[in-house]
Amino acid sequence: MDDIFISALVCIAALLVDVLVGEPRRWHPVVGFGQASAALERRLNVPGPWRASRGMMALLVLVGPVLTLVYWAERQLPDGGWLILEVLAVWLAISLRGLAEHGTAVSTALRAGDLSQAREQVGRIVSRNAEALDERGVAAAASESMLENGADAVFASLFWFLVAGVPGVLLHRMVNTLDAMWGYRNERFRQFGRAAARMDDLLNWVPARLTALTYAVLGQTSQAWRCWQTQAKAWDSPNAGPVMAAGAGALGVTLGGPAPYAGGTKQRPVLGCGPAPGAQTIEASIQLVRRGAWLWVIVLMVGAGLGRVLMLGGA
Repeated sequence: MDDIFISALVCIAALLVDVLVGEPRRWHPVVGFGQASAALERRLNVPGPWRASRGMMALLVLVGPVLTLVYWAERQLPDGGWLILEVLAVWLAISLRGLAEHGTAVSTALRAGDLSQAREQVGRIVSRNAEALDERGVAAAASESMLENGADAVFASLFWFLVAGVPGVLLHRMVNTLDAMWGYRNERFRQFGRAAARMDDLLNWVPARLTALTYAVLGQTSQAWRCWQTQAKAWDSPNAGPVMAAGAGALGVTLGGPAPYAGGTKQRPVLGCGPAPGAQTIEASIQLVRRGAWLWVIVLMVGAGLGRVLMLGGA
């Protein structure tokens, strides 16, 4: 139980650092990893029969040395130094404040009636054609981004740290970054990015459903559960479906639907139920993610405390 308490304290410390400091503006390790990944992809992703194999090799080349370094550091650092490394790893992975800042920039522009600025800000966080979005489309895109990135960055990072420590949280963060860069279903990445996409699906399967449950508990519970069970399977991602459907239901709004991309309009299923989203929906989705992160820590602390009481009672 002491290990659970320590893990919970590490998560609390990382969340507090994130609240106070936010993500690094310069020399962010994830940015550096992304740049290295882009350079390797340009070198290895060339047409040919072994494209999928080269994608797998690229994944191993990028992930292997980092995990090896962590394995070495765990055996070299004193306990205090390792605890600091744990806090740093979780802090750099979650980016909760950064997520909120991006979403707030969109909602602030919408509230000011500046659709042009809102489109510019939402274009920083989604891949769809922001210039073709109306006010509802901007609000939907930002809200969906908050819900989905909350699952990918915040909750999945907390989950994998609690399950597998620093190696777990770093493995997930790296694979999730590669999926975001290489996971497109187009000619260039369909084969090369297959390994990263499949591994990301595997690593996010449990965290995504725990995230959906978290959204349901903290929002309109029965509606979130109903949307999750009836709408998630229609979404093209096995993990984003439950997260987005439960999140939309919890917020009591309608998300999903047609969305413009560079290649044309993508017909997507409708998620949730209720009125169209607006600036307030973006802000509510940010609060849902924030409250969920602290709920996880509270549940962990309470569970560890009850476990200790039961162990002492049994003794």
